[in-house]
Amino acid sequence: MSRFSAITDKPHDGRFNKKTGILLTNLGSPDAPTTAALRTYLREFLSDPRIVEIPRFIWMIILYCFVLTLRPKRSAALYKSIWTENGSPLTHITREQSKKLAALLKDKGHHDTEVVMAMRYGNPSIEAGLEELREKGITRVIVLPMYPQYSSTTIGSTFDAVSNVLRKWRWVPELHFINGYHDNPTYIDALAASISEDLNAHGMPQKLVFSYHGTPKLFLDNGDPYYCFCMQTTRLVAEKLGFEKDFAVTTFQSRFGKAEWLKPYTDATLESYPAEGIKDVAILSPAFSADCLETLEELEGENRENFEHAGGEKYRYIPALNTRDDHINAMFEVIKPLLK
Repeated sequence: MSRFSAITDKPHDGRFNKKTGILLTNLGSPDAPTTAALRTYLREFLSDPRIVEIPRFIWMIILYCFVLTLRPKRSAALYKSIWTENGSPLTHITREQSKKLAALLKDKGHHDTEVVMAMRYGNPSIEAGLEELREKGITRVIVLPMYPQYSSTTIGSTFDAVSNVLRKWRWVPELHFINGYHDNPTYIDALAASISEDLNAHGMPQKLVFSYHGTPKLFLDNGDPYYCFCMQTTRLVAEKLGFEKDFAVTTFQSRFGKAEWLKPYTDATLESYPAEGIKDVAILSPAFSADCLETLEELEGENRENFEHAGGEKYRYIPALNTRDDHINAMFEVIKPLLK
């Protein structure tokens, strides 16, 4: 039996139209906010060598003997607190983004395009997304990972997953891979507009915190550009809006384990502010293209409580760009140079 998957229709025989498929990807969510579903999801997520870079044998012992016995129950409770009638917010929002992007592409005259969403971990998988595009007769694929700032843990991992699928195909389509858009002008404009709307509605806080998902500092030391790209995004937005120096600050959240991660830490920064006389803050997370556990529970919930417990008085979370029209337009502009 051949190791390569076969297809009935042959793209080279002239029966295929030159169609482009957009694979819109994000991190993923468990199928349900239950301990069993979280154990399955975390097993896949934390088994990715892009996520945890310690000797495999040692990590597998830690993962199966400790992490997967203790963490799923706690994580399930956190997911349950943000779960909606539409299921996972991240999955639902990404699905809506794909629909709106597909509609915009049609409006722009790109009728021979298909948009499919997929998740790096969980469902629908990247393999399922690519198979769906193949069934639609796609001959060109543009992969758009919805992480503005490149990191080996996100975009690098997505590339691995796409490659692992396509290496099993006998006929590989023309492939284009977006490896970030942290400084894309339309993305910066969308962030700036979102912030401006909040400031106009609620007034100026003492500090505007740009909180990005953290990574181990070792990744930066070994050449991952993520930290630099986060700093650039904050700087570009601050310049766009004409903020005074030090009004907009960059922090990093969601650290896991005992190793040093990118600093300053979001939680420690917020907890220190009230003692410095800073009791009114607004916070956003430009690294997340859709609201998810890390924004809805961690930023909106946990960090709000910590800030207020430390003496803070006003705290507001500015939502992710989600399905805003200017965000969908930014997505279009990112892939526009690759469209035919």
